[in-house]
Amino acid sequence: MGGDRGPALVVAGLVLSATAFPETHFLLHGQEAELTPLLAKHPQIAPRVTICHAERVVTMHDKPSNVMRHGAGTSMWGTIDSLKDGKANAAVSCGNTGALMAVSMIRLRKLPGVNRPAIACLWPSRNPGGFNIMLDVGADIKADPEDLLQYATMGAAYANLGLNTSKPRIGLLNVGTEEHKGRAELKEAHDRMIQEAAAGGYEFVGFVEGGDIPSDRVDVIVTDGFTGNIALKTGEGTAKLIGDLLKEAFNAGLMSKIAGLLGLNSLKRLQKRIDPRRVNGGVFLGLNGVVIKSHGSADETGVAAAISLAIQLASNDFLQRLAGRVASTAVAGQDDAMIKPDAGQQE
Repeated sequence: MGGDRGPALVVAGLVLSATAFPETHFLLHGQEAELTPLLAKHPQIAPRVTICHAERVVTMHDKPSNVMRHGAGTSMWGTIDSLKDGKANAAVSCGNTGALMAVSMIRLRKLPGVNRPAIACLWPSRNPGGFNIMLDVGADIKADPEDLLQYATMGAAYANLGLNTSKPRIGLLNVGTEEHKGRAELKEAHDRMIQEAAAGGYEFVGFVEGGDIPSDRVDVIVTDGFTGNIALKTGEGTAKLIGDLLKEAFNAGLMSKIAGLLGLNSLKRLQKRIDPRRVNGGVFLGLNGVVIKSHGSADETGVAAAISLAIQLASNDFLQRLAGRVASTAVAGQDDAMIKPDAGQQE
């Protein structure tokens, strides 16, 4: 209910997903009087959709702290509670990101061993699978070395369990690849990732720059939420700009239109490759539940992509496997911390 484009496009995206996944049932949280007519237009999927009425809606302008105190009874609160109570396997929202994270934190709680959850997004890349993972892209604007280290572990687990990458390559985003560059917390995180890469199940490639985000040098890019969110929005804006400029170029005259027709298949492949809608959906990593944040401005294609990601992760028992990976890494880190002093004493 709280997305920029209203519930009509959310329902349209739900219809696309329901058609693609005929075994899936949906709980649609919101104001019944508005949702019922929208759903009535699609009788083929209506039996698999249960409307869960909510009197109130969290808007894009609501402060997360206020939603935490007074959010009960909103569609967002009900959505997360359906996940908490086991009625749903995953939750998808186009609403207020800060409020969604706040409600998810207080209702679902963090996984054991996680200090600060992160939002992970898929980024089109040159890798064989077509995507890289970047986190955090907006859960929190700050991150200390311990947080960045946990992001690396959770990002590696996502790449391994969600994208079938056997040993993910982790890069730490910085203003340069040289080890002496960057803030003190980045340098500390860099050194700790070198030490704990084996326990985390990943290969640490060191510092990476903005140009490496879509490259095949890494599988996972780790950064703080402030930097990650700016990079994400910049990438999406650039992709849209390229698409718009190509349309203008191929409509500039008769010969341009002919050239466009000759290259139509290639242009469609390019459009699909850089279309940010098809990778819409940030995963909240580190919570006791699978929560997907769709862009508030997403159209039906973007909403469907976010729902499809939720279905994929829920079907693969992603949460349980992620929790196990985080727990085992924490134990390994504690063991290393206990062993190292002894080794120093023996020397």
